[in-house]
Amino acid sequence: MSDPHPARASAERPDKRTFLQKVAEFIHPGPDSKAELIETLADAEDNEVIAPESRVMLEGVIRMAELTAGDVMVAAPRMDLIDIDAPYDEILRVVIDTAHSRFPVHEGDRENIIGILLAKDLLKLQRAPELNLRALLRPVTFVPESKELNDLLREFRGNRNHLAVVIDEFGRVAGLITIEDVLEQIVGEIEDEFDIEDENEGDIFGLADRTYRVAGDTSIERVNEAFGVQIVPTDDEQEFDTIGGLIAHEMGHVPKRGERHALGGLDFVVLHTKGGAVRWFKVSPGEAPGDTAS
Repeated sequence: MSDPHPARASAERPDKRTFLQKVAEFIHPGPDSKAELIETLADAEDNEVIAPESRVMLEGVIRMAELTAGDVMVAAPRMDLIDIDAPYDEILRVVIDTAHSRFPVHEGDRENIIGILLAKDLLKLQRAPELNLRALLRPVTFVPESKELNDLLREFRGNRNHLAVVIDEFGRVAGLITIEDVLEQIVGEIEDEFDIEDENEGDIFGLADRTYRVAGDTSIERVNEAFGVQIVPTDDEQEFDTIGGLIAHEMGHVPKRGERHALGGLDFVVLHTKGGAVRWFKVSPGEAPGDTAS
């Protein structure tokens, strides 16, 4: 039979705290707000109770509780989608150019998302072209913009989905969010196979279509040497070390995915941005020299 007075039973439980612990808690009460809790974590780091990396992660967990899917999502205009009726070669080009592992698939209007395509499933089409692309689609998960990240992460873990389409209050597609977007709120930026190990060096990789993937923090000197060009800024008063910084200055804003800019006889297309900076460009020879070419 259950206790009719659970509060009384709770009150009768012995207090196992020592006298010194009680005095310490009286003198230094626990934090009463999230801001105070974050300050406490900073003090713990200063006192070498926890490592800096641990503090950052714990702060991320605390701050994530205040965020929603709408705060973190990739907005609809920047979504990389696949048209169900597109030819195989065109679909393959999108997969190679964007380097994502999962893609929302639409039929007709971009709002009409009918499923999720895993890049690895395209290998099945390559081996058996008679297969219908629709048969390879995975179910799509829709979440509202107001979905809290804590709940979304729990759902991602439960249903093993890594991507969800975000809808607004009118039922229209507002964007998409991945499990990586959520986890980065806790652990910080997650490097993938296209990210460079040394952020100060940058790098250039040749692609199958004879274009190049160039890191945004690659030095201008290295780009000039690799492509045999002479890129110089038009603003003599500004000095730039990286190609991403120079292009952002030339464009007058932080470039977004899909934006294009001609510079030094090269055509730069933004492939990937993070933290307000371009991480990767796709670079090919331009049809005509840019204004800053020598």
